[in-house]
Amino acid sequence: MSQHVLDLPIKIFADGADLQGIADLYRKPYIQGLTTNPTLMRKAGLTDYETFARAVLKEVKSKPISFEVFSDDFPEMRRQALKMRDWQDNVNVKIPITNTSGESAIPLIQELAGEGVKLNVTALLTPRQVKAVAAALSPNVPAVVSVFAGRIADTGVDPLPIMKESLEILRGLPKAELLWASVREVLNVFQAAACRCNIVTVPHDILKKLVELGGKDLDELSLDTVRMFHQDAVAAGFKL
Repeated sequence: MSQHVLDLPIKIFADGADLQGIADLYRKPYIQGLTTNPTLMRKAGLTDYETFARAVLKEVKSKPISFEVFSDDFPEMRRQALKMRDWQDNVNVKIPITNTSGESAIPLIQELAGEGVKLNVTALLTPRQVKAVAAALSPNVPAVVSVFAGRIADTGVDPLPIMKESLEILRGLPKAELLWASVREVLNVFQAAACRCNIVTVPHDILKKLVELGGKDLDELSLDTVRMFHQDAVAAGFKL
């Protein structure tokens, strides 16, 4: 099934904080980049951010990878961003659209973009936020704009119109790429590709399902399902 995944008209980034999983996925031809965040790192039991990041970068040498600042203070975000930028040439620095008080990170984003830092602006959910980011980015510096389509859908709102509008907003920035974030199921990968997003970032468990089931014939999948039910009933020793 990996050829089917390779043929999708979108870059697939692996999203996770499992070092072995990152190393394995980095070597897959259908993975074109990687991302992580403090929440995934905490879930993985990590406590030393830089040690983990440097271990990842020993494996991830060429494909882009995004690491996120974790301060809530803009001057400290800036310091962390510049330090992360210098770790390796393939690093994008993730900056959240606001701090936890809702104060805009746009001045910091504009400042870092002006200094040539490759950014991944994260936690966006509205076209208004995308417009503000687009105005702050440098047209000459590569950047990723991460709109959390899955979180939009969690509220009962269809993310597709928002993603399409976001693409239009970014059209004047040739080096900015729209990323469909917070994938919840394999369908989302195909939705992201269909609406012409540049990147979709996919958790490791859904990547596995994408490779196994993406594009699979439905009649074949139906038969597999029937066989599963039968095998489990036999294994359980059910009798009537």
